[in-house]
Amino acid sequence: MLRHCDYQLFLLYDRDKVIGRIAVYVNLAYNDHWQEKTGFFGHYECIQNTNASEKLLHTAESWLHDNDMERMQGQFNFVSQDIGFISEGFHIPPIVLSSYNPEYYNRQMADFGMKKAKDLLVYNCDISKGYTIPGRFLQFTDKISTRYNVTVRQIDVKNIVRDARIIVKLTNESLAGNWGFYPIKDEEAEQIAADLKMIVHPETVLIAETAGEPIAYLIALPDVNQILKELNGRLLSPKIFKLIFGIKKLRRYRIWALGVAKKYQRKGISVLLFRKLNDPLAPRDAYVEANWVLEDNTLMNNAMKQLEFNLVKKYRIYEKEFK
Repeated sequence: MLRHCDYQLFLLYDRDKVIGRIAVYVNLAYNDHWQEKTGFFGHYECIQNTNASEKLLHTAESWLHDNDMERMQGQFNFVSQDIGFISEGFHIPPIVLSSYNPEYYNRQMADFGMKKAKDLLVYNCDISKGYTIPGRFLQFTDKISTRYNVTVRQIDVKNIVRDARIIVKLTNESLAGNWGFYPIKDEEAEQIAADLKMIVHPETVLIAETAGEPIAYLIALPDVNQILKELNGRLLSPKIFKLIFGIKKLRRYRIWALGVAKKYQRKGISVLLFRKLNDPLAPRDAYVEANWVLEDNTLMNNAMKQLEFNLVKKYRIYEKEFK
């Protein structure tokens, strides 16, 4: 989702053929929040040619410099949570709202002088291949539910805007101060609700409450990429009915977002949500990915390891300071 931005798209041609593309933008809300002058690029595509990549990245750098920026970071695509270049795990196909890139993109970034800003980790588990939640967590989460009087419910589709506002509020509280995050405005809840309603399985969007107060949420999205690739980019194809009716049958999921109110962090609430997510997914023999976990988010990385998820992929954000 593109918010509060000035942007430009550049295409690189060789005669009449497009050989490269880059979007570049200034996110006003981000810079106001962090008091920075950081510019961003995304939707990068380029042939395997050093001169071509240099021209694209130099054009992006020049545009940002002319717009008073002091550094460039990327990639950050215009779709929410679609960020970074794959640096490890190229054999894993991209899941919903994530992209794929050839390995040489990383060399093109390095050749241009881009440095690592942050790595984002991807974990997975596959119930069809025997994954089960470790038994010790069943008793542990039972105790958590009792100790904090926590109940977990699925999103209410009839009141999806109300629940989207709950998610926005919890996101702003739980992620405040996290690298790369800036607050979501409450009025954006309606757009979030509309986006969720298109593809969501209600039983995999969970809200935890205590005494009627929302304290945490988890969103797992079905992997519609499985259906979209069969359409070959033709949304008017008769196969569109596969998308409409096939969503309910999907067994691949992406844990797209998770937030826990500050007061309830480090109390096992996230593990409780994972257990509750497992209840509808276990009978489907589901495959689950958790993206993207900041490499220095100790709390979340430890939870993934304790739940015996596998680290299978890394995405890298690059940056370059302007001289």
